[in-house]
Amino acid sequence: MANSSKDYRINTRIVKVAHKDGNKASIPPIYQSTTFKADSIGSFSTQDYDYTRSGNPTRTVLQNHLASVINCKYVYAVNSGMACLDVILSNLKPNDEVVAGEDLYGGSDRLLHFVERKHSIKIKHFDTTNLPLMKSAITKKTNLVLLESPTNPLINVVDVKAIAAHAHAVNPECIVVFDNTMMTPLLMSPLELGCDIHYESATKYLNGHHDIMAGVLATNRDDLAKSLFYVINATGSGLAPFDSWLLIRGLKTLSIRLEREQQNCMTLATFLQNKGFSVRYTGLKSHPQHDLHFSQCKGPGAVLSFETGNIALSEAIIKNCEIFSTTVSFGSVSSLISLPLKMSHASIDKKVLAERNFPQDLIRLCVGIEDIQDLIDDLDHAILLAKREVGPKL
Repeated sequence: MANSSKDYRINTRIVKVAHKDGNKASIPPIYQSTTFKADSIGSFSTQDYDYTRSGNPTRTVLQNHLASVINCKYVYAVNSGMACLDVILSNLKPNDEVVAGEDLYGGSDRLLHFVERKHSIKIKHFDTTNLPLMKSAITKKTNLVLLESPTNPLINVVDVKAIAAHAHAVNPECIVVFDNTMMTPLLMSPLELGCDIHYESATKYLNGHHDIMAGVLATNRDDLAKSLFYVINATGSGLAPFDSWLLIRGLKTLSIRLEREQQNCMTLATFLQNKGFSVRYTGLKSHPQHDLHFSQCKGPGAVLSFETGNIALSEAIIKNCEIFSTTVSFGSVSSLISLPLKMSHASIDKKVLAERNFPQDLIRLCVGIEDIQDLIDDLDHAILLAKREVGPKL
């Protein structure tokens, strides 16, 4: 007897997209329509679709497909990863307390403090890797906990299961939210670790080609699903039909893309470590939280960061790379390089960054699927040129 879709392993579920089409198309068609006609005035309120802001068949296929991949009850697709966080924060009330990490994606930090100023939400930052500190920070007054692991770009690891269990023990109404963009459902299952909401920037690995912006929200809780959808429908942040279709297509190659990207990243991490740089990558046994990471994840991912010891040297390395594109973001089939202090984290106040001991010379590599020897040669050549240029000033 054939297996049900839930019985298939995740690499199969990623490729197998269930959909209904009267013409029996082998891939889901795009319903590039804003409105849907009713048979009568009386049937308008009972039909599945009336207006794409509220629902669209292509977006439904995507959401059902992602629910199968993530193995959860509810998934909503919106127009960016930051829209995911905005939808979540929209359900907070004045004076609600949010506990978040010190080492957060810059865009998340910016949005949190915008909400803090405009809507009187209390935002508290802590070192989320310090479990005793987190247990003292999360109290019955805490309404929401926001976690990332590994963090971006310091690659710190958080004990997600322990923090979620503590948050729910001290306040059963506390919502634990996890940004799983770095790991994807292939490598990590936040809902199974006790989180209430798992979200991702699908702009990154889920799509994998940096040609759309999208976000994904997942939960198993009926009440949270209802409140999330209310905001999505009210604000019109649901993902557009064509972008939904592109994301369905991009998802199919996630397994093979991420497998190659991880292999390349591990090789580059070892190469850079052998060069004498301080490398942050959970795949290396030298990472102080290597064991914790692999207790909750199936792989190290494809993002690493390293310190050169000198900001001028870091800038020169980035300038001299040819294959690695100098840009923000990650998760593309193409390799990217950035200086977070002046790029993805530039919006964070410099005083705050100094208080958090953020390394100014930190380089982030987002490793793609190119030939690994070409990537090594590109970095090696860039490092050589950078040392020649900056050497006299060191």
